[in-house]
Amino acid sequence: MLKRILIYCTLFFGGIVFSNAQTVNHTFALGDSTFLLDGKPLQMISGEMHYTRIPREYWRERMKMAKAMGLNTIGTYVFWNAHEPVQGKYDFTGNNDIAEFVRVAKEEGLWVVLRPSPYVCAEWEFGGYPWWLLKDRNLKVRSKDPGFINAYQNYMMEVGKQLAPLQINHGGNILMVQIENEYGSFSNDKEYLAQNEKIFREAGFDGLLFTCDGPSQMPAGYLPGFLPAVNGEDNPAKVKELVNKYHNGKGPYYIAEWYPGWFDSWGKPHSGSNADEDAKKLDEVLSAGISINMYMFHGGTTRDFMNGANMSRTEAYAPQTSSYDYDAPLDEAGNPTPKYYKLRAIIAKHLPEGEHLPQVPEKKRRTFGLEVIKFSGVANLFSNLGKPIESEKPLSFEDIDQGYGFVLYRTTLANAASGLLKIKELRDYATVYLNGKRISVLDRRLKQDSLQLDSPTPNSVLDILVENNGRINYGPYLIDNRQGITDKVTLHGQELLGWKMYQFPFATATGFKYLPAQNEGDLQPSLYRGTFSLRGLVDTYLDMKGFGKGFVFINGHNLGKYWNIGPQQTLYVPAAWLKKGINEVVVFDQLKGGHTELSTFDHPVLKEVGPPTP
Repeated sequence: MLKRILIYCTLFFGGIVFSNAQTVNHTFALGDSTFLLDGKPLQMISGEMHYTRIPREYWRERMKMAKAMGLNTIGTYVFWNAHEPVQGKYDFTGNNDIAEFVRVAKEEGLWVVLRPSPYVCAEWEFGGYPWWLLKDRNLKVRSKDPGFINAYQNYMMEVGKQLAPLQINHGGNILMVQIENEYGSFSNDKEYLAQNEKIFREAGFDGLLFTCDGPSQMPAGYLPGFLPAVNGEDNPAKVKELVNKYHNGKGPYYIAEWYPGWFDSWGKPHSGSNADEDAKKLDEVLSAGISINMYMFHGGTTRDFMNGANMSRTEAYAPQTSSYDYDAPLDEAGNPTPKYYKLRAIIAKHLPEGEHLPQVPEKKRRTFGLEVIKFSGVANLFSNLGKPIESEKPLSFEDIDQGYGFVLYRTTLANAASGLLKIKELRDYATVYLNGKRISVLDRRLKQDSLQLDSPTPNSVLDILVENNGRINYGPYLIDNRQGITDKVTLHGQELLGWKMYQFPFATATGFKYLPAQNEGDLQPSLYRGTFSLRGLVDTYLDMKGFGKGFVFINGHNLGKYWNIGPQQTLYVPAAWLKKGINEVVVFDQLKGGHTELSTFDHPVLKEVGPPTP
């Protein structure tokens, strides 16, 4: 057994120098006004970045950029639905290898603040909860419901196996761990919060635990005896007042989420912040000795179908974009922005005399637009239906054991009929067809759930293609997140029965029959496939402005969603997912047809709000 050697390593604003030949033990504690690392004050200057939103190949590169900006700590959530996509089957490999993410941070001299509370919000599908919890209609997430607690506890035991050994009190670089997340914005059950703490301890998280809430939610969300961090407040006096109030009149003082940017929602203007104002605020916070976590330092991209949505009692359902650029200091592709350099200058101002920031690394890859990609084949969804599930009444996604993607609901109208067709509790977006011809689009954002239907002949086929546009990740409707047609369909007040449901989870884009590209006629949803050849690997952006609504796969990787309503009009393609030689692209479009080619850009387009959905 290697002898464990206790050494004190050189601190660079809390940064650490590690030796492969030694295991480093540290102590980390709460002082009356500051955090204490090995008994000495540590001001955390942290930046949030999520391993799931960054290709694994770029984790180290992004962390080097964080260190060069002056950060000494990385913050990250842990995403339950990424790690347990199927109940009882855990995935901590590839881009889900959170332990490796933490180890890379350690190698780069960065501490980690870990946020594995099962609820993450994060503009992430269902706030991080796995969809399969919803298969039980009566289960209540984020509560003392035994079914939820049992699933949560099983998951946390697996998380603990991965991450508990990496805590600072075990020789690792995880400084502290967050229990729950902004719980005060949801409820105020202190028994539930205490149960969280018990589960975390059983999972092996035996170091410092903390909670975080917005200023007005702190009374409901803090757990007595644990550090209450503040979200969304950057006035130093108010931060100290809040923490003192709920922490026995003392610190340390930590802003767990400070927002030098904001996320985007489909159909709304691009969000952002003023870099000069952000720099001024950061200067004030650091001057006051307060520790801070920038949410986000680097947002990256929400791939696959993992975007969430917001909805409240006063605001309509609002799904978020796949780009999680966030107007952050480091952009979606990992490039430093003007904001990056302004914040870097502020941090440099606060360095101890004689210390300097590392040089900003040069990016190893350039970003190029590629030659136009030609489509060689098209696969009409209606020609690739497969075997249906049959039921008298339409079933939700969860009822047919599907989490994401699309379900095509089909019934036959035995008689000629006309009247109001209403889909009660549509979740979330539907294209409606009569005898193969699209007759309407229904969008939950716009509170659309009905249309006038005229079926002049008997035995007409009614198709309703329903998309999960992102389960709600924040607010009171978090517990009401089943997808698809979740109630019933009526025509002129009469319930329609006798449904067939065809599943399109699109976990991959394989298994479809392609025909030579041609005009599809009635705008039926289709996949378009093409190939392109590369001699060298570059980052690039797909230009989706000529398309309607859908998603894109490149070489088996789901790049995320596009939608012509904007503001996002491009999809970022990381060079790590391309290869020299032949590459394959598959585009699904549910609104527009007749596509023959796909163009690329050397830059993102994130600020254009497009035309209304046709």
